[in-house]
Amino acid sequence: MKLKITLEKSPIARLKNQIATIQALGLKKIGQSVVKEDSDAVRGQVFAVRHMVKVEEINE
Repeated sequence: MKLKITLEKSPIARLKNQIATIQALGLKKIGQSVVKEDSDAVRGQVFAVRHMVKVEEINE
């Protein structure tokens, strides 16, 4: 299974670790989406910035 992660809110004026997490996920602009393999590490990153992203599960 994969996760589609979309940035919905700006990381400006957020904590440094949240900004770094958004960058580590590969997100740069609002509305941009990335597809990542579902793993504990990725879920942990998403959990840290859950208020800024939208997550959808993709079954492939």
